[in-house]
Amino acid sequence: MDEIVKIRSVAQYNAMRGIATRHPLVTVIDLSEAQPVPAKSFNFGLYAVGLKELNCGQLRYGRKHYDYQEGSLIFIAPGQVVGVQPGLELFALKGWVLLFHPDLINGTPLGKHMQDYSFFSYDVNEALHLSDKEKSIVIDCFSKIGYELDQNIDKHSKRLISSNIELLLNYCIRFYDRQFITRDNANKGVLERFEHLLNDYFLSGKPQSEGLPSVAYCAEFLHLSPNYFGDLIKKETGKTALEYIQSKVIDVAKERLFERNKSASEIAYELGFKYPQHFTRLFKQKAGVTPNDYRMMN
Repeated sequence: MDEIVKIRSVAQYNAMRGIATRHPLVTVIDLSEAQPVPAKSFNFGLYAVGLKELNCGQLRYGRKHYDYQEGSLIFIAPGQVVGVQPGLELFALKGWVLLFHPDLINGTPLGKHMQDYSFFSYDVNEALHLSDKEKSIVIDCFSKIGYELDQNIDKHSKRLISSNIELLLNYCIRFYDRQFITRDNANKGVLERFEHLLNDYFLSGKPQSEGLPSVAYCAEFLHLSPNYFGDLIKKETGKTALEYIQSKVIDVAKERLFERNKSASEIAYELGFKYPQHFTRLFKQKAGVTPNDYRMMN
């Protein structure tokens, strides 16, 4: 698994899977008709969406392993590393994979908001698990893209293909929203651990040495990717993870402002602010008054 193969083009990936290239920038593959992936690591220069329909094998994604369950979707963005463990049988006897080059969506509506599909940065253990009905919709989207690839390339091809990819990704947003809801108990556990993390952080000496807790720091502590963590907190609380952290900072600050022996500047440094004026600005933005005014009012 030491060798990392760079996948630079759709044609290169198709050749590895024994599939003819119908379009230079996009491919849809029925995995039952493809050759197995070699036991190597691959650095993708493409976007990929993979649907795994059978529980038969293990994929290594970055440094983590993920045993696929039936009806799972994973998403790969350019620059990510994916590998197949040696000594395993075909890891994809049944399923689909869509790959497309970033150039395909340049200048399209999809290209302008590709960053909105945050699940391309989720970890593998945060994969999307589909119901049978959802799986049928996903396969239908793959089929529509495949139909377009069977047509002669013309002036409509790019728009139609990118529109169908956008439709697929929009369905995936809906399905992820459903998954956040159906895993509500697990999500509540994450929210509770997030709250405990922030409480412990501000009771420790970490703010003075490490500054304010970042979203990335909290996500790593909770063993989640930053994007998945941020999306989960937004679904559960209506606030972004950063807004939640900032609200916690202000709640702690309000308590400490009752300690008359400390100035607002001292409290700012205790909470991890480099400059007291940044604390004052955030406090006024969230509380409507400056820290000193709040202290006088209370």
